[in-house]
Amino acid sequence: MLGDRWTLLVLRDLFWGKSRYGDFLSSPEAIPTNILADRLVRLEECGLLSSSPYQNNPPRLEYKITPKGRELLPTLLALAKWGEKHFPGTKAMHQAPQ
Repeated sequence: MLGDRWTLLVLRDLFWGKSRYGDFLSSPEAIPTNILADRLVRLEECGLLSSSPYQNNPPRLEYKITPKGRELLPTLLALAKWGEKHFPGTKAMHQAPQ
């Protein structure tokens, strides 16, 4: 699951406060809509995020990281730090979100 393309970017965005479909689409990496929808469903099925409706007509969901998903934060921060060290010009957030 974590090795699937885009999954770590979706998790990164969740950690840094994005919670709605449109928020994820606004990321500079420009994830395709069909892949974003798939990743959100799969991450929820794995228990890494949860969703709840914030609008009924049309139906819209808000996503939140679960405690299980939150346990990935140290790993994601370590990967970001490693990327900054070994790939000059990489810009990564390596501090935990508030």
